[in-house]
Amino acid sequence: MPVSEATISGLIELKRSDDDGLVAQLTSQLRSLIAGGRIGKGRALPSSRGLAGDLGVSRNTVTYAFEQLAAEGYLQMSRGRRPVVTADGDRVQEGAGAVASRARSGKPRLSPWASTLRQADWPMSYQAPLRPLRPGQGDFREFPNEVWARCLRRSAIRAPKRELGAINRPRLREALAHYLATSRGVSATADQIMILPSAQAALTLIAATLVAPGNDVWVEDPGYPGAAAAFRASGARVTGMKLDEQGVQWMQGRAAPTLIFMTPSHQHPTGRLMSLARRTAFLAASRPGKTWIVEDDYDGEFHYDSRPVPALQGLDAHGRVFYVGTFSKAMTSDIRLGYLVAPPALAGTLEIAQRHMGLLAASHIQEALAEFIIEGHFLAHVRRMRRLYHARRDHLVEGLQRHLGDVLSVEVPSGGIQLVARLRRGTADRAAVERLVEAGVETRALSSLSLGRPRDHGLLLGFAAWRESEISAAVRTMASCF
Repeated sequence: MPVSEATISGLIELKRSDDDGLVAQLTSQLRSLIAGGRIGKGRALPSSRGLAGDLGVSRNTVTYAFEQLAAEGYLQMSRGRRPVVTADGDRVQEGAGAVASRARSGKPRLSPWASTLRQADWPMSYQAPLRPLRPGQGDFREFPNEVWARCLRRSAIRAPKRELGAINRPRLREALAHYLATSRGVSATADQIMILPSAQAALTLIAATLVAPGNDVWVEDPGYPGAAAAFRASGARVTGMKLDEQGVQWMQGRAAPTLIFMTPSHQHPTGRLMSLARRTAFLAASRPGKTWIVEDDYDGEFHYDSRPVPALQGLDAHGRVFYVGTFSKAMTSDIRLGYLVAPPALAGTLEIAQRHMGLLAASHIQEALAEFIIEGHFLAHVRRMRRLYHARRDHLVEGLQRHLGDVLSVEVPSGGIQLVARLRRGTADRAAVERLVEAGVETRALSSLSLGRPRDHGLLLGFAAWRESEISAAVRTMASCF
């Protein structure tokens, strides 16, 4: 039976102790009411403010649920008006019945790697609106879009005259080789550089080329989850390396693995800088030609308190280090370009594998980026953002220490675009993240970045994408949640 607007809230029961967050519960229950025909097509739902008041939740919780249902086609949303149901319950039920019938015929059989994705993935959806203080984000609002548009336009005009066939454009390779040598101490020729859709694509390419089922791979713990996912997809046995104040530690008493993944210039997520002595020790312990090291320099452009430490790759005299980078942090995330500097002995093989795996970047974007770098726009933008992000880091640190100093212990990174704030008491960082998201502040639980049983509990907070007024408002919101 259809229900009246006044009774909708009475049909919704939210459990704060449930594993699913309030947003997920509310979205699911509203979806069921629409699919079951209880809220018919053309009906307006209560306002977000009214429904939030009836349910005793924040208005953001209701807003995010409405936005998700609109993305799924259940609702139509217009500014200043209440959401309207656009799905026909009878048809949804008919379709759901067919889906359920197919589901009963057997659960899809997944690979061992794919079976782990649901529990390993970040519970926050990147389809949701960007909210302070989401980590891993640069400020796209400060990007020189007009300059970039001119580079794109010139690239498009020159397209008919370009030589076809090169999947890694020579101009960009040459520009990158020069930039990396002068800014990061990377030692490489242009033909060692591959241009890829993302840094994650570089890890996928390395894993597919070098890692066989059963091979040992060491990664940082806590560390970047995408690295473990890429190597597990190739059947590797992935083991976590512990950290200390000098960075990641070699695992004593263990045979050297096939591959080691690390972020030595700015450890993800702690921001710690690997000492020169530790870097040298890792190189000395790795067997040339048998143990490979992947150095991910995901935000190496941003150092604030000292001169940047040269890349590990530049210290390698035996060609055993891969260097991975991305433009999504320094420029804007929607450019979606990464790169890989391969050891000389593997560059040809990796380029063939790149082509066969389809890990290709659009030629016109590569040509535009080459011009952006050659004309000095990239370096000018990085220098400007380095000053801006430095100030934002300090502003966030000061706000956290003033308003949440008794709750969080802030680790101030020497560079990067995010920081770690550890919980002084307790280990419920995932519950804290849920509370903050409901209040409109998006963070990541430090425990979610551990391979096994978490040793670290805290919050990973981004500061680069947010202006100081936005950071201040987010910190005040955080203080009200603890």
